[in-house]
Amino acid sequence: MKELQAYTKEYQKEMGWEINKENYAKSRESLLNNYLLLTTEVAEVAEELRNAFNLTQMKVKEGMGEEEAFVAAKESIKKDIGKELADCLAYLLKFYNYFDIDLEDSFYEKMQEVRGRRNKDL
Repeated sequence: MKELQAYTKEYQKEMGWEINKENYAKSRESLLNNYLLLTTEVAEVAEELRNAFNLTQMKVKEGMGEEEAFVAAKESIKKDIGKELADCLAYLLKFYNYFDIDLEDSFYEKMQEVRGRRNKDL
C-alpha cells in the first residue's frame, strides 16, 4: 500500500491533479471539487452493479440459471467496474496524501478497531 500511495502522490503531482494547498479558500474549493468527483466515481460503480443485475435478469429470462447468469454478468462488467473502482481509489489516495495520512497504517488501525467492536459485541 505504501508503494501505491507514493506512486499516486507522484502521479498526481506530475499530472497537476493534487489538491490545492495554497490557502484555505483554494484548499476548500479543491477538496470539495475532489469530493464531488469521488462521489461521481462511486455512482459509476453503482451503475456497473446495476448493469450486472440487469444482465443477470435478462439471461435468466432467456433460460439461464440465476447463478450461472450472475457469474456471466460479473465477468462482463469486470473490466469496467475495475476501472471505476480504480478511479475511486485514486481519489481516496488523493485525500490521504493531502492530509498526510499513511493509508496502510490508517487501514489496519481501522480494521483493528472494527474487530475490537465486533469481539466486544459477541
